[in-house]
Amino acid sequence: MNPSRSAEDAGATSRRRALKFLGAGGGAVAAGALLAACNGVQSGGSTSSPGAGAFPGTPAWNFVFINHVTTNSFFNPTRTGLDDAAKLLGLPTPQWTGSAEGNVAEMASAFSAAINRGAHGIAIALTDDNAFVDPTKQALAKGIPVIAYNATAAGNFPLTYVGQDLYQSGFLMGQRIAKDVTSGKILVGISQPGGNNVQPRLDGIIDAMKQAAPGVQVQSVNTGAEQANELNAITAAYDGNPGATGIYAVDAGSTASIAQLIKNRNLHGKIHAGGYDTLSDTLNGVQSGALDFTIDQSAYLQGFLPVLYMYLYRLSGTLVAPPFTDTGLTFVTKENVGPYVSANSKFEGGPKADLIEMPPSIPLPPASAMTH
Repeated sequence: MNPSRSAEDAGATSRRRALKFLGAGGGAVAAGALLAACNGVQSGGSTSSPGAGAFPGTPAWNFVFINHVTTNSFFNPTRTGLDDAAKLLGLPTPQWTGSAEGNVAEMASAFSAAINRGAHGIAIALTDDNAFVDPTKQALAKGIPVIAYNATAAGNFPLTYVGQDLYQSGFLMGQRIAKDVTSGKILVGISQPGGNNVQPRLDGIIDAMKQAAPGVQVQSVNTGAEQANELNAITAAYDGNPGATGIYAVDAGSTASIAQLIKNRNLHGKIHAGGYDTLSDTLNGVQSGALDFTIDQSAYLQGFLPVLYMYLYRLSGTLVAPPFTDTGLTFVTKENVGPYVSANSKFEGGPKADLIEMPPSIPLPPASAMTH
């Protein structure tokens, strides 16, 4: 895959595909159904509130989020975000459903159930290229907007994508790894090999390493979708490769497991390590020096923004099209991990809902930490 091809390209393509389906492939009836269903003032159903801010009152729109690992703690801030957005807009809390173990068939079944129950909007992590194409078409034909979040897929029909540019983040991570590791073997944990939520990151790492450190062998480690088992998988992989010069991961649970492994085996400073997301074990690992870095993709926004976008899409009668949104890439290191650890806020999965005071000065992140 060309590293210059971003998720924004994929998001724009998805939107064009959806519009093409509605206007032509799906027929004028489908387009009319979507327009009618999204007209916020005329839609049926009970009114939830006088309206958010200066907006008119709306029906109590029910949005549904379909997820691939519904119990994974990475998505705690995502669920907080969708709940916050719903409260802000005076809507019911969106339903959280899907699969606990990355089972695509279970996700597709939850998708169909949401359509049949008459959901007013569906956000789905498109972890598979094929399973969600037909349900998305069915939803759009019934006037139900569909947004991809956390993972997207080529050839699918969501109106847009809200999430990290996964391949690009992996490519930048590979370039970062190559600064520390120039030979030997690195292990890379991946919870769902082939899944659109993590495989693009691994692909990006491999491509970057081929360019920046061709002498390094990249060995992937299947850690499984169940968070509780990832530490065992990471530990077994390290025991089988004690000469590894680095150990990394492309998902939250595997990264936290690496931090635990290094702590348990007292490997601080003896092996390079890093990964993704901001689970507590991961942040503590970065702070202690067990991990060189972790990458923050703003899981909170991946819940908050789809609710806002579906609301505005319906309220405007489809005139406010949901934009592609890259939720970002920030390298969290020992130098900037402090606010993450001390805040322990709901925006990163912690319990604190208090106002977080901004520091007196905000240093600009290094150029390597910014994708755009």
